[in-house]
Amino acid sequence: MVLDLIEPTLHIPNLLNLAQAGGLNLDFSQIAPNIPFILGGIGTTLAFTLVSAFFGFTWGTILSIFKISNIKPLKWFADFYTSVFRGTPLILQLAIIYFSSPQVIGYAIPPFQAGVITFSLNSAAYSSETIRGGILAVDKGQREAALTMGVPYTMMMWDIILPQAFKNILPALVNESIALLKDSSLVSTVGALDLMRRGQIVAAEKFIYFEPLIIVGLVYYIMVTGFTWLAQRFEKRMRRSD
Repeated sequence: MVLDLIEPTLHIPNLLNLAQAGGLNLDFSQIAPNIPFILGGIGTTLAFTLVSAFFGFTWGTILSIFKISNIKPLKWFADFYTSVFRGTPLILQLAIIYFSSPQVIGYAIPPFQAGVITFSLNSAAYSSETIRGGILAVDKGQREAALTMGVPYTMMMWDIILPQAFKNILPALVNESIALLKDSSLVSTVGALDLMRRGQIVAAEKFIYFEPLIIVGLVYYIMVTGFTWLAQRFEKRMRRSD
C-alpha cells in the first residue's frame, strides 16, 4: 500500500529530466499558415457577444421591471427565472438547449442559435438584478412627480427612470458584457466555429497546443482590452452631462 503511494512520485524526476532534455520547443512558424483561419473566428465570437448582449439586456430590463412591479405573479416569475439561471451552470444550459431541442420540439437547432438563446437568457438573469438596483437608486421623487403630472408609467420608465438607471449602472453592464465575451468560448463545445473552436482545430491538426491556444488567448485579451477602453470613453462622455 505504501509502495503504491510512493511509486508515482518516483516518475516525477524522470518526467522532469525528459522535459529538460527535450527543452521547451515552441515554434509559431508551424501554425503561421493557420493564423488566418483562427482569426476568422473573431467575427463569430463578436456576433455571439453582441447579439446575446442586445437580447439579454432587453429581456433583463423587462425582468427588472417585473421585479419592482406590484403585480405579484410577474414578480414571482422574474425571481424564479433569475434563481434558475443563476443557480445552474451555463454550460449545462447550453447543453440542454442544443442537445434537447430535437427531442422536445423536433427542431435541430444550429449552434449559433443555441448559443445566442442560451447566453441571452443567462445574461438577462444577471443583468436584471443590476438594472433593478439602478432603477431603485433613482430618486423616488422623480417617479412620484411624473405620476402626479399624469405621465403614463411606460413613458415615465422609458424617458425618465431607465436613462438615469443605465447611466448609473454602466460599469456593471460593461463587466457583464466582458464576461459574456469570454463565456462565448463555451459555444465551441457544441461545434460552433468561434475563435476557441478554431484554435482547437488547429491544435489537433498540428498536434501542438501551446502555440494556437496562446494566439487565441492573445486575441481574447486584445478584444476585452479594446472593449474596456471604448466603454470607459463612452462613460466619460456620458458623465459630461452631470
